[in-house]
Amino acid sequence: MSEIHTSQITPSSSRSGHRATARTDTRSALVWCGTELLTERGFQITGIDEVLKRVGVPKGSFYHYFKSKDHFGHAVIDNYEAYYAKKMDRIFDDASQSPLQRLVNFTVNAKNGMVKFDFKRGCLIGNLGQELAALDTQFRERLEGVLVSWEKRVADCLSEAIDVGELAPGQDPQALSRFFWVGWEGAILRSKLMRSLEPIDQFTSIFFRSVLIR
Repeated sequence: MSEIHTSQITPSSSRSGHRATARTDTRSALVWCGTELLTERGFQITGIDEVLKRVGVPKGSFYHYFKSKDHFGHAVIDNYEAYYAKKMDRIFDDASQSPLQRLVNFTVNAKNGMVKFDFKRGCLIGNLGQELAALDTQFRERLEGVLVSWEKRVADCLSEAIDVGELAPGQDPQALSRFFWVGWEGAILRSKLMRSLEPIDQFTSIFFRSVLIR
């Protein structure tokens, strides 16, 4: 994700079409800035004032677009889910790669992102899940729904790997995908703590070499 700059916000003008564009751009800038900050720091520690300062808009603008901080948090989750869906589409729909290679490519892409952002960001959904699961039912259910959709995506990939003979028949793609995501999110967290790719490499090595039956 690229950092949001205030120059990306289109100023309002007297023409209604331009005003509508400005409103859309400002809301988008707030959400993207929130996505970056919440991914790095978490929901509770991130203040609305800091988001507004980074984007360069007055405080009144925030409550024009969002009813509350919780409403803003859900918009950030929606944004991250859409962003991640596009990334998954790009990787898992790549017909030039075999199904298992697509999953490998997904892990490599994530590793590159961890290094690019100096192990500060990790996964927004995993981060918020740990932070908010015991505090807010709506957030918990929303975050679980995102993870379930990701599990389905990997399960479809593993099912295709079985169909083309990359994996032995008789395996359970849904169970394997659930195991992958449980281990993957834990590996991402540990990599953030250690500031190292070692936990991710260890998990992926065991998953691809020992869990999946060729």
